[in-house]
Amino acid sequence: MISKKEALDYHTSGRPGKIEVVPTKPCSTQHDLSLAYTPGVAEACKEISRDPDTVYKYTAKGNLVAVISNGTAVLGLGNMGGLASKPVMEGKGILFKRFADIDVFDIELNTTDPDETVKAVQALEPTFGGINLEDIKAPDCFYIEEKLRQTMKIPVFHDDQHGTAIITSAALLNALELAGKKIDQVKIVFSGAGAAATACGRLFENLGARKGNIIYCDHHGVIFVGRTVGMNPYKEALAAKTKAKTLTEALDEADVFVGLSAGGIVSKEMIKKMGKKPIIFAMANPEPEISYPDAKEARPDAIVATGRSDFPNQVNNVLCFPFIFRGALDVRAKAFTNEMFIAAVHAIATLAKEDVPDSVRRAYPGELVDRFGPDYIIPKPFDFRTLLWVAPAVAQAAMDSGVARVEIKDMNKYRESLEKILGRSRVVMREIINKAKFGGKKLIRIVFPEGEQEKILKAAEILSEEKIAIPVLIGNVDLIKAKIKELQLNLDNVEIIKQSSYPKFGSYVDEFFKLRRRKGITSEEADKLMRNPNYFGSMMVRMGDAEGLVSGLTCSYPETIRPALHVIRTAGEGVVAGLYMIILKERIFFFADTTVNIEPTPMQLAMIGIRTADKAKSFMMTPKVAFLSYSNFGSTKNNETEKVAEAVRIAKELRPDLLIDGEMQADTAVIPEIVTEQFPFCKIKGDANVLIFPDLDSSNICYKLMQRIGGAEAVGPILIGMAKPVHVLQRFSDVNDIVNMAAITVIDYWEMQAKQARG
Repeated sequence: MISKKEALDYHTSGRPGKIEVVPTKPCSTQHDLSLAYTPGVAEACKEISRDPDTVYKYTAKGNLVAVISNGTAVLGLGNMGGLASKPVMEGKGILFKRFADIDVFDIELNTTDPDETVKAVQALEPTFGGINLEDIKAPDCFYIEEKLRQTMKIPVFHDDQHGTAIITSAALLNALELAGKKIDQVKIVFSGAGAAATACGRLFENLGARKGNIIYCDHHGVIFVGRTVGMNPYKEALAAKTKAKTLTEALDEADVFVGLSAGGIVSKEMIKKMGKKPIIFAMANPEPEISYPDAKEARPDAIVATGRSDFPNQVNNVLCFPFIFRGALDVRAKAFTNEMFIAAVHAIATLAKEDVPDSVRRAYPGELVDRFGPDYIIPKPFDFRTLLWVAPAVAQAAMDSGVARVEIKDMNKYRESLEKILGRSRVVMREIINKAKFGGKKLIRIVFPEGEQEKILKAAEILSEEKIAIPVLIGNVDLIKAKIKELQLNLDNVEIIKQSSYPKFGSYVDEFFKLRRRKGITSEEADKLMRNPNYFGSMMVRMGDAEGLVSGLTCSYPETIRPALHVIRTAGEGVVAGLYMIILKERIFFFADTTVNIEPTPMQLAMIGIRTADKAKSFMMTPKVAFLSYSNFGSTKNNETEKVAEAVRIAKELRPDLLIDGEMQADTAVIPEIVTEQFPFCKIKGDANVLIFPDLDSSNICYKLMQRIGGAEAVGPILIGMAKPVHVLQRFSDVNDIVNMAAITVIDYWEMQAKQARG
């Protein structure tokens, strides 16, 4: 439970509030200022005056949303006024930015007059690409949104209505599927007849629910035909032909309860009267109409959802509004349509049936986040995939319904562009995966010695379905098949091998004995070691029965790499190293050696630099190699600095085609001004992207600091220097990490083949 102090400290610590404005163009010189403002800005003004559509080219309008409220219905707190609503609106701004990279200005209006609100919002149209209305009381919210949608040529969205309706509808479709019920046959009861309930009911009807099967209740009871108390034109449209007069009576034999009202108003006895396998959405916050434990105790057969994060099936609008707007903005939609809302519903509902990534599970420690079922009917708010599913669906629906100003011609490329929002590492790895899929003449076999592990099996399915590689799983065949069945994976064409039953087991033992007999290994020990999955998998690669190996999920780094070194061995000069790709918003670096060589010699250091540069090339980068030290070009002379200087000399001699320099301090390697002012002779002009560290201590410390407090994304460790493709996983790797490392293994194989062909 969040305390009052914790909440207030969050909002007051450091800079007050939760948002700030950050420039996207340089503004550090007089020239920059002249471009940003007068006189340079006049050119953009003239272009927009000549062609209004160019406003999307020269300004931030196309990625800017106004979050607007008059504070008449703030959360569950009531009419608090525009000023008190500001923390909520700032919070919406954070969610827009965090989940969809949409910029927001929050605007709090000091009026309760609906017409004044309409006029204020209409006047803002030149500034924004879209309008998100928030926390405006019913029935004013209906009138305000209706007027704005009629008069404005940018999309207007009242999140309390449509955001709630979309996510609730997605949850309902999945709950009905699990309960074996059809939407056009179920009886639905609403507690609440405000903005959210009304929008939910309308969207349910658009999805197939029959209006005659829906009953709305407010604090006066059932809204029925002929009622005179507390009615208005909006409620008249909701009135049902029913004899029920109270919520209790309405719930008799009901299939679905949707609570959008007040906490604690539904008892166990009331829901015991509902039909078989009831669906109970008690979404009042912070206290539901009936608590999750009470609902499950009274009706163990029920599918229950709430608005709370501490129970399964949280109905949370953040699963909807950022992605709805992302899709609408990207096609410059003139309005939101029912088709766009329905597309979002189906995208969210379908996503819930996909396997849950480990990254999502890690965002909910201690909570069971499993596969589609009664306790998992909608995705979690921190499921990064929602952006990739919902935004394209909405954009496509906008184009199909005729409200889009621009057309997305290649939806696959659009999805890939959305991955940039999720982090640059996803973009980089997507390029690597595409290169692995389309860069070779055939699918290669990658052996996984830890074939019994759930993450390996899930990764194997992706590798197989996306045609990245052919997975070969080592382990207990019956156990692996049982897990595949339990996890409902499609691995029919994947080979599963038990070492001792493999036809070539005997020849593997003989080969290993020949390799290691002068290293103290007896034939009996060779037989024993070949039953070790890592030794066996390495031998498969050595003997050509697989092209690469990926392991390490359950073993330490030395336990994994040692068998590969004994069996597959190293290439050329015998230097093996580990590197990490460090990804920042604007730059990508390769750090080496981060995992293997504790105190490399000058020759080893030179080879690490050369091999890392070659690896950077395989990631489509032009390597600029800086050998790092605590001195600049001999400013301090001792064994450590002279070792680095000697490594630079060797590396330049061996590979004159590479751009290499050092020894240099880290800031000299990456800051152009330092080189320009102090070291104009340096070949690297502060733009190094391959950083070679003098020892394992410095490299390991640096990459972890960059990752943990520097905001960098780290991909690795990537093993270099083996005779054949081998990669070692970290123990906490998730399924995506495994897939990524397998893709890198595929690329390694084809590059080795090309190198051999060149001689």
